[in-house]
Amino acid sequence: MKAVILAAGKGTRMRELTQEIPKPMLKVQGRPILEHIVEGVKSAGITEIFIVTGWKAEVVESYFGDGSRWGVSIHYGRQIVQDGTGKAPEIAQEFVGSDDFLLTYGDILVKPETYAAMSKRFGEGDFSGLLTVTGSQDVTKGGLIFFDDQFCLRKLVEKPSHEQITQLTSDGWIKPRQPVWYNAGIYIFKPVLYEFTARLEKSPRGEYELTDALTGMTDAGHQIAGLEIAGRWVDVRDPEVLASLEDEQA
Repeated sequence: MKAVILAAGKGTRMRELTQEIPKPMLKVQGRPILEHIVEGVKSAGITEIFIVTGWKAEVVESYFGDGSRWGVSIHYGRQIVQDGTGKAPEIAQEFVGSDDFLLTYGDILVKPETYAAMSKRFGEGDFSGLLTVTGSQDVTKGGLIFFDDQFCLRKLVEKPSHEQITQLTSDGWIKPRQPVWYNAGIYIFKPVLYEFTARLEKSPRGEYELTDALTGMTDAGHQIAGLEIAGRWVDVRDPEVLASLEDEQA
């Protein structure tokens, strides 16, 4: 298995912190967020890594080089046009080849053992993909996920409005006293994903959405496994979250 890390965005919510460096290079407990991810991925036995860069790409590329300092091999590709998460993985398509690959955003922190748990779950069935979820998040800021009784993907609603949530409750998708699952933004895919990213059209937000490719895969009969992340999951979305991670160490 290989790994693809999406690290092209500027991270505008970080304000002046990302004027000179990309968000994944902001430091948490003395090391860039991206370094924590690279080390976590390696701990799961994945040593072939592709980083999609963009804003201040040279900062990432000069820091990690070929990856040998971390005992991995790192390759790069630049996303020149920031047109959404649906097209970013295509930059790594040649690198992926015929291999399964772990896909993660470059600003999400989890315990290293999460990556190994994902690999284990992915190997338990004939799955074309795996997505991770977490509870206790505001689903209007991300993806709302529904699973079947085998904990495989049934339905995904990206950034649902409060009206949509009311309707989903009325229709029986959201049930009292049952978890509401939030897309945690770390995946495993077979290369078949690219058949579906190639067909994407821009969403109402004017971007190509990775979640639309997942919906397409599910509609076509592909099984996508779910996995709840155990323990730590942090979307380092703004300066306040970043500061809280430093306090965690204190």
